[in-house]
Amino acid sequence: MTGRERFLKVMDGEKVDRVPVTLFIQGQGHFISQMYPEVDPWDFETIQTKVIEIQRQIGVDPFVRMLFFDQDEPMLLTMGGLNIYCESDNWEVTTKEIHKGDTLIKKSTIRTPEGTLTQDFSINTIREGTLMYACTEKPIKNMRDLEIASKYEPPISDSVKKKMKKIVSNLKKVMGEDGLIGAWTPGGLFNNISTLIDHTELYSLFITDYAFYKGLMEFAMKRVSDVTSAMEASGIDAFCIGGNVAGGFLGARFFEEYVLPFEKEYIAFCQRNGIPVIYHNCGELMNLVGSYKQLGCKVVEPFSPAPLGDGDLVKAHEIVNQAYTITGGVDQVNVLKNGTVDLVKEVTERTIQQGKLIERFILQSADFLEYGTPLENLQAYCDTAMSLAKY
Repeated sequence: MTGRERFLKVMDGEKVDRVPVTLFIQGQGHFISQMYPEVDPWDFETIQTKVIEIQRQIGVDPFVRMLFFDQDEPMLLTMGGLNIYCESDNWEVTTKEIHKGDTLIKKSTIRTPEGTLTQDFSINTIREGTLMYACTEKPIKNMRDLEIASKYEPPISDSVKKKMKKIVSNLKKVMGEDGLIGAWTPGGLFNNISTLIDHTELYSLFITDYAFYKGLMEFAMKRVSDVTSAMEASGIDAFCIGGNVAGGFLGARFFEEYVLPFEKEYIAFCQRNGIPVIYHNCGELMNLVGSYKQLGCKVVEPFSPAPLGDGDLVKAHEIVNQAYTITGGVDQVNVLKNGTVDLVKEVTERTIQQGKLIERFILQSADFLEYGTPLENLQAYCDTAMSLAKY
């Protein structure tokens, strides 16, 4: 059984010969910059070939998660804010770049026939090659702003869609049958609107102004679907969808009433032609494990253990009962980065033994590997897991 077959079968709930064993490696900076400091952090295709290369070297099943395809668009749609890189007669953008210490701020003014929108998008350099992104002044502040954005925001350009196809085609040649090429969409929808509106309003908006909230979610569906369709056309094997903003702290009742119906619609759109969805909540999620059964996604991840999250594979197995595949995480900070080799072996053994009881299970680092993670720890993780992976 090839790595590709193994991933797709376990995601679809079919029996496999062994547990797929992989690592979550971010597509820019962090661990990949540690291993390949000479690679341009903006050369996304080369970076992803290195993600495949290092996973093969360690001995795990390679899995790629494309975060960006282009330096500008659709990066900002994923990381925050409105599209400031495509203009039209009705969408005129002026952007001023301001440097403050290690942070670059893109201050944009968007002029439309019906009004002006403003936003700040910030890029902070943590270390060379490792960047953090956020929309630090949100562009939508009221219903009027939403109406303007919904009416006039342009889609991503045809040139970027062509670039997506080229990059994915090249990566699939490098990957072969060893693993999968995945990509992050600009949503879940709740995650997407969190990049457009201030968080002090976000978590109560569905109660205080449901019409505004519903309009935001419908706008998110429109803009996210455009990028999703382009990703699908590029030939990717799996969609990675962020669902962490509506975390377990929201509670099952609020999640099921106000978030789940919109997320479910988007996941159905993603999976309409058979491409599996991996729904990602890297924080507290145990309160929502049962609710996620209604989403319809193929996989939920990463069940981060305490103290990073509240993931509990034993309890999750009891609740989920094969409704979706569970990707279970070995703590990437306290174990893989800062732990001893013996601790890595101990935690990896415990995690994969718990996962084998689940059957619909993928073993992975809980979240992306951080800069400074020792290679010998990753080798111990792989060797331990592979020695126990067979069913």
